[in-house]
Amino acid sequence: MSQRGDVKMSSKRLSGLVAATFTPLTNDDEINLPVIGPYIDYLVKVQGIRNIFVNGTTGEGMSLSVEERKLVAEEWINKGKGKLDHVIIHVGSLSIKESRQMAEHAAKCNASGIAVISPFFFKPQSTDALVEYLKEVASAAPGIPFYYYHLPELTGVSFRVVELLDGIEKKIPTFRGLKFTSSDLLDFGQCVNNYKDKFDLLYGKDELLLSAMVLGATGAVGSTYNYFGNLNKKMLSYFEKQDYNLAREQQAIVQEFIGYVSSLGFGVAENKATMMLVSGIPLGPPRLPLLKCSEEKKAQILAKLKILGLLN
Repeated sequence: MSQRGDVKMSSKRLSGLVAATFTPLTNDDEINLPVIGPYIDYLVKVQGIRNIFVNGTTGEGMSLSVEERKLVAEEWINKGKGKLDHVIIHVGSLSIKESRQMAEHAAKCNASGIAVISPFFFKPQSTDALVEYLKEVASAAPGIPFYYYHLPELTGVSFRVVELLDGIEKKIPTFRGLKFTSSDLLDFGQCVNNYKDKFDLLYGKDELLLSAMVLGATGAVGSTYNYFGNLNKKMLSYFEKQDYNLAREQQAIVQEFIGYVSSLGFGVAENKATMMLVSGIPLGPPRLPLLKCSEEKKAQILAKLKILGLLN
């Protein structure tokens, strides 16, 4: 264990690939908890992924009730014991009381850490206001690492993160790093340049991962690592060996797939369908207001996966 301020936390850094997990649902729109155990085995044994980010955007966390999110968090943590290295639970909510409640619950369940997205209806009007909000949520789980989840495309909260990080550990002793999901590589690059030795700086745009690694990202959180884990690990291996041409080839495959499916409309529903096509895991449809992926889109996604050689 290591000491930071008055708080003891694990010294183990969060790095490498982190899968932003999907939440399995039944056709009756209920949480399908029994799927999570086999899902973990697939991530570990097939894709080589041992770190996960639960109840985030990919997991439709904001569409689940607080009680559902607790059940999902507990299942991932309990079933992941001895198999997963890090289970980060996203506890963001429009209600700060709900966020604190879920943060406390995650800590009691022995989560590896918690993450929080900015409120996006009543938005913080300044960086200081956002930090105060994050501080309040983090204080409910004072013994585990805390991460800020930066997603300006959905939240509309686009303060420069490099400014938010300035002195944040003095206000939030458990602050460990961030999930940076934005194509603003200028801001991310400055975060890395100033704070790489202090914080875990995880990038969240799968199609730009190689660019982020060049800038010095310590890892990445993304949905495609659920089913393209091996492909991205191969890319990172080439990058570490400084074989940049082969690394670019692997990134190009990911970009080709994401570029194609984005032209079809690549939301959570289509992403979830892709995971089912590749893994065979029954994840079910997304929750309304998201509509399930059409059979026509599924056929197009399947065809592209076959063309790119991405099906076992």
